[in-house]
Amino acid sequence: MSSPVDLQPKPSVIERCTLPGADPASAVAALRPLVSAAAGTGEADAERLAGHLVSLARTYSTEPFTQLEAARHGLGVERPEFRLLLDTFARIPELRTAVEQGPAGKYWTNTVLPVERSGALDAALHGKPWFPNSVGLYPGPTCMFRCHFCVRVTGAKYEHSSVAGGNEMFASIIDEVPTDNPARMYLSGGLEPLTNPGLGELISRAAGRGLKLTMYTNSFALTEQTLSRQPGIWDLHAIRTSLYGLNDDEYQATTTKRASFSRVKKNLMRFQELRRERQDAPRLGLSYIILPGRAHRLLDLVDYIAELNASAPDRPLEFLTLREDYSGRPDGKLAPEERAQMQEALSAFDERVRAHTPTLHVDYGYALESQRMGVDAELLRIRPETMRPTAHPQVAVQVDLLGDVYLYREAGFPDLKGADRYIAGRVTPDTSLAEVVERFVVERREVEPVAGDEYFLDGYDQVISARLGQMTADVAAGWGDVRGFLR
Repeated sequence: MSSPVDLQPKPSVIERCTLPGADPASAVAALRPLVSAAAGTGEADAERLAGHLVSLARTYSTEPFTQLEAARHGLGVERPEFRLLLDTFARIPELRTAVEQGPAGKYWTNTVLPVERSGALDAALHGKPWFPNSVGLYPGPTCMFRCHFCVRVTGAKYEHSSVAGGNEMFASIIDEVPTDNPARMYLSGGLEPLTNPGLGELISRAAGRGLKLTMYTNSFALTEQTLSRQPGIWDLHAIRTSLYGLNDDEYQATTTKRASFSRVKKNLMRFQELRRERQDAPRLGLSYIILPGRAHRLLDLVDYIAELNASAPDRPLEFLTLREDYSGRPDGKLAPEERAQMQEALSAFDERVRAHTPTLHVDYGYALESQRMGVDAELLRIRPETMRPTAHPQVAVQVDLLGDVYLYREAGFPDLKGADRYIAGRVTPDTSLAEVVERFVVERREVEPVAGDEYFLDGYDQVISARLGQMTADVAAGWGDVRGFLR
């Protein structure tokens, strides 16, 4: 007697439909019985709908900010059938997985969907007051580096007299921030956080409320002496060190400071040794921007991390964030030759990571994840005409040492031309951060973007702006309940 035929499709066939080299026809065949059951259609209709569903998955896995009307017109279907497609898509989890694991999946999983779940995007969409989902504290009064890609005005800094009052202001924000999301707050800049002599006390204050702060730093001042003077640094959840090269020459070319690579490496080696003595020590990781012409240095980066790990074999570095520098490419694209070199370098890098730093979690970000898959990566580009005059303070704000609340992450530098237009208000002894945001939103304040303002947005701001633009268009087109495609 023959065994019953299993009519259930293999989920992996559907989940892989968005990956390079996948056979869409196989995914359509696997989807057909599921579509027939979910949509209650006959075989011929199920075949057609399954083909459209695979097309939708492939579209949103590579172009996540596509507006629903554009997707509908691309399929050439009327609104009733498109509604059926959206409803059916939502009933087949494998299709959602295919989008999230596709070439642009990091846009969905790293940023869009987590912020969506917080409610902050809907608050921004509908103009409702909302305590920011992300709060960056910029406590550094100065910086010892002058990196060529940094927007900081040369020599700009905060007066030393502003530090004490600024730290009191930061303490008040720490005391008011809701603790429902422990990772809501982080320390960055702006300027270098470790130049603030009261930083450790602020960190301990936040940790006492259950907040898990990550500090973004260049680690030039992460010395044993600093740790002795500011023991509160040990209360951080994580330290993310920006790495500007892999030898003193590269560091000097980027930061203009001599012997800075050697000092940072020495600091990190010693920090590794000290971490071994503390069970609850902060997680440690690196951020590395692949500057033009340096893709081949990725193998040396693995060797560098392996060397840091050797100083504390039982406490290896936990994470690495890799990013590509697109700042000098107006179209956001790599040239074909450079793209091929990048893909080759990433493949060799992956292999060496598995061999020498197997516990390291590598975050490739938005574009490099696509590059690893062999897809032509292109960074999202928000222009002044696509910037939202209302910005998105419900999603994220940044606060500097003066208490000024900036709407975008790259605007929070002292004396930066035009950046003061993106100050939502100021936190004072009489005005809380929540009140600054509420006034900005309730009064429906807007900033009219001008040429060059797009450089105030970092990658995160670009994604949030694109998502809100997509959602706004979908609502205006009558797709409010399904705006943004994945929810």
